[in-house]
Amino acid sequence: MSDPKHHGGAAAGLFEDLPGVDQRQADEAQQARRAAKLQGAARLLQPNRSQIELRASDLESLLGEDHLARLVWGYVERQDLSGLTETIKARGSNAGRAAIDPRILFALWLYAVLGGVGSGREVARLAREHDAYRWICGGVSVNYHALNDFRSGNEALMDEVLTANVAALAAAGAISLERVAQDGMRVRADAGAASFRRQAALEQHLAEAGELVREVKQRAKDDPGASSRRAQAARLRAAEDREQRIRQALEQLPQVQAAKRRNGDKPEDARASTTDADARVMKMGDGGFRPAFNVQLATTCEDQVIVGVAVTNVGSDMAQMAPMVEQVIERCGCTPGQWLVDGGFPAHEQIDAVHEHTQGKTEVLAPVPEPRGKKGKDGDDVPPPDKHQPKNGDSVAVARWRSRMDGQNIKDIYKQRAATAECVNALARNRGLQRLPVRGLGKVRAVAMLYALAHNLMRMVKIAPQMIALGTGTSAMAPAAT
Repeated sequence: MSDPKHHGGAAAGLFEDLPGVDQRQADEAQQARRAAKLQGAARLLQPNRSQIELRASDLESLLGEDHLARLVWGYVERQDLSGLTETIKARGSNAGRAAIDPRILFALWLYAVLGGVGSGREVARLAREHDAYRWICGGVSVNYHALNDFRSGNEALMDEVLTANVAALAAAGAISLERVAQDGMRVRADAGAASFRRQAALEQHLAEAGELVREVKQRAKDDPGASSRRAQAARLRAAEDREQRIRQALEQLPQVQAAKRRNGDKPEDARASTTDADARVMKMGDGGFRPAFNVQLATTCEDQVIVGVAVTNVGSDMAQMAPMVEQVIERCGCTPGQWLVDGGFPAHEQIDAVHEHTQGKTEVLAPVPEPRGKKGKDGDDVPPPDKHQPKNGDSVAVARWRSRMDGQNIKDIYKQRAATAECVNALARNRGLQRLPVRGLGKVRAVAMLYALAHNLMRMVKIAPQMIALGTGTSAMAPAAT
């Protein structure tokens, strides 16, 4: 145990040099405290967050000169969106409200994708509260209906912009089509797993939905004053929308049944979704099965620029190579030298189709599957043949593919496939391409195109900065002075 005398001595030694208390100063401090109490409570500057402030600031001063929003706006300013402006009916002195500039909606979505934002409601909120989004809007009010309609309804426009950008990069020599890597990724569809029904259940739901539509119409006719017209119209739209979705699921059922027959499954087990009739149940990257779409991307290996985009509702990649090669040739105006795909793509028919379409100019690089061993007449195992040697029945293109993949230099080149395709897929995932916010193949293609445009925009900054300039707050569509 410690000695208390020792502690007491230490304390005394610690404070013995302190000066003594001045009684006069203590009395003055006590009198000051009494005087302060007699004068009342202290006056404090407290926050008042309900007061209105008038700030003299413009949107142009909110962002730095090299801000990403300026880059996005500068890119959008140089795109041809005349196809959208020509459809606007509010012109001159004609009646009608002025339309939102399509460049604003386009720039908002590109900037949102780069920031990982995929919700129209969230973009509309940011357009009111976030400085970068407010700068893009430039005082124009936007709502989530206009944003969602622009994203899902302009597949053709985004396809044209992607083609124009890729063709310009190829013409300027900024990208090389010597090697192109293709890969597919399964993206979760906006459909519930429990929304898939067989034919009998779909027919029953269709009858019930049709009866509900007739009931809502009759109720509104019998008692028009029972509720507001807006509420009646909303109920009718919901009932008709459900009926239409079930009808679309029944129309898609024969395609699902045909796919079942090709795979050797029972066609009567075919099911279609009442939420998104185009969605199909696919095996995902984690091994589970969920409703999804197959998004295919073709990317140049040297520059990592997306030159081809396709969306299917087929879970297999087996038939996706030849159509993508044709699409890239049409977009770029030149033929790729080598086409790198994984083991899920190289069906013999696809290799022959690529060889025929490119006249042998495009070499397919894909792993050759391992042959299966056989049993001899005496029951002993027969070693499998060399997979790189041509087989009986192989076409010229397939035989060349087998022998080509045996070279060590080709194996080293093939390593670029994963470094290219997997990197681009990961970037898309990081930017929010985890679950699709739209329904239907056409709308899903529009979303995939938007992600490709956002990706290529950032690549253009690296490989062709001369083709991009920073945007300003001045409208390029302002009427010229007369």
